Amino acid sequence: MRICVIGSGYVGLVAATCLAEIGHEVVCVDSDLEKIARLNEGQPLIHEEFLQELLSRHHKGRLAFSPAVEASIRDAHTIFIAVGTPCTPSGEADLSYVESVARTIAQLSEGYKLIIEKSTVPVYTNDWIERAMVMNGRDHNGFDVVSNPEFLREGSAVTDFLYPDRIVVGSRNERAARSMREIYKPIIDGTYELQASAVPRPEGSRQKPFYIETTPQSAELIKHASNSFLALKISFINAVANICEAVGADVEHVREGLGTDRRIGPDFLRAGIGYGGSCFPKDIAAFRAAAHACGYELCLLDQARKINEDQRFRFVKKIRKALWTLKDKNLAVLGLAFKGGTDDIRQSPAIEIIQSLIAEGCKIIAYDPAAMQRTRAVLGSAIRYATDSYDAMNGADALLILTDWKEFGMLDLQKVKACLRYPIVLDGRNVYKPSEMQKAGLNYYSVGRLPLEISHSSAKRASALTQS
Repeated sequence: MRICVIGSGYVGLVAATCLAEIGHEVVCVDSDLEKIARLNEGQPLIHEEFLQELLSRHHKGRLAFSPAVEASIRDAHTIFIAVGTPCTPSGEADLSYVESVARTIAQLSEGYKLIIEKSTVPVYTNDWIERAMVMNGRDHNGFDVVSNPEFLREGSAVTDFLYPDRIVVGSRNERAARSMREIYKPIIDGTYELQASAVPRPEGSRQKPFYIETTPQSAELIKHASNSFLALKISFINAVANICEAVGADVEHVREGLGTDRRIGPDFLRAGIGYGGSCFPKDIAAFRAAAHACGYELCLLDQARKINEDQRFRFVKKIRKALWTLKDKNLAVLGLAFKGGTDDIRQSPAIEIIQSLIAEGCKIIAYDPAAMQRTRAVLGSAIRYATDSYDAMNGADALLILTDWKEFGMLDLQKVKACLRYPIVLDGRNVYKPSEMQKAGLNYYSVGRLPLEISHSSAKRASALTQS
C-alpha cells in the first residue's frame, strides 16, 4: 500500500519507519526542511532502540522523506496524520495543526483517500476532520476518516509498534475497516515475526495483538483514558510510598503485594520522583478539559497531577535532609531524560530537580547515556557534563540517581564509594536494594523506604567484611 505520513515527530517517524518495515511504500512528509534534510542523511533525530537500524534498511527503498506535501498526498492511497497537538494554556489540545492538514488533504486530493488520525486527539476530532474535508470541497464518498491511536512508549516505540498489545481502529464503514486490516495484516497474523530480518520480539509481549474495531469516538477515548489511567497508577504508588516512609514500611514489598494481584498487575507500580515526558502531562490535561466540556469534572486527574508534582519537592527535601545544607554542595547526577531508553527531556523530573538544586546554590555535574546534547540546549553551562557515571561522581558530596537507565542499576558500588567525597546515595528511582548499599557501606536514601544511615563504626565493619 502507498502511504503518506504527515509529521516526522516521534509518532510520525516511528510509524513511517515501521510501516515500511512491514512492507508498505511510505513517504514521511514534514514542512521542516532541516529535519527532512537530516533524515535524508540517515540521522534518526531521536534516540530509540532499532530505529537507526530500520532507517538504514529502508531509506531510499520503501521509505522516503520529503517536504513535497502536494505530490505525496496525491500519490498516496492512505494518509496518516501524525502532527503535534500541544496543550493550550487552558489544558485543551491545540488542534490547529490537525485542521490545517485536513484542509490541505481536501484541497490536494485526487481520488479516494483513507485518512487516519494517529495524533493523540480528544473525542470528536474524527468528526471535525470529516467536516473540514467536506467544507473544503470533498465529497463524502471520496474519503474515509479513521481513528487509530498510538500506544508507543518512548524507549521501546519500535517494538511497541511491531509487537503491540492491541491495535485500536475506529471507523464508520466496512470499506475503511477492510483497508485498516490490510495495513496491519503482517502484525495481526504474526507473519512479520517470521521474516529473517524481523526485529526480535520483546520478552513478555503478547503473541498476537488484540485487534479492536470500534467507533471513532470510542477509539479516541481509549487513548486518553489509557494514558490517564497509567498516570493514576504511578501517582497512586507514589502516594503509597509517602505513607510507607511515614510508617516504616517498604514500598517495594507493598508494590509486590499489589502487583501480584492479576486484577492490578505490576506495570507502572514503580515509586519514584514521578512521571514526565510529553504524553502523560499533556494527555491528562486534555482529557480533563474534554471531560469538563462534556459537563463532567474528572477530579481524579487533578490529584494525580498534584501528587506527581509533589514528588519532586519531596525528593529535594530528602536531599536537603541528607546533606544538612545545599549551598555550594557538589552533586553528581545520573540521568537527565524523563525515563531510561530515550533522550527526551521534556517535562523531565530530573531536569526540574536539577533546576531546584541550582536555585539553592548547588553545583551539578551530570551524566546521561543519551540526553546530554538536548540538556545542553536547555541548561547550557549551568551544570557540568561528565564523560561517564564515575566521572560524574569523582569528588562529589553525594550521588543522585534520577533516571532509570539499566546501567545505573549495575554500578560497582565499591567504586562509587571510592569516587564520592561522602558515602551518600539518593536514589529517585529505587534501582538498588538497601542491602546492596549496606554491604557497600553507603548511606542510602530512596523513595518509599526508610533511609539507610551507616554509622562510622558500622561503615568500618562493612568495609572490613567486603575486603575479607
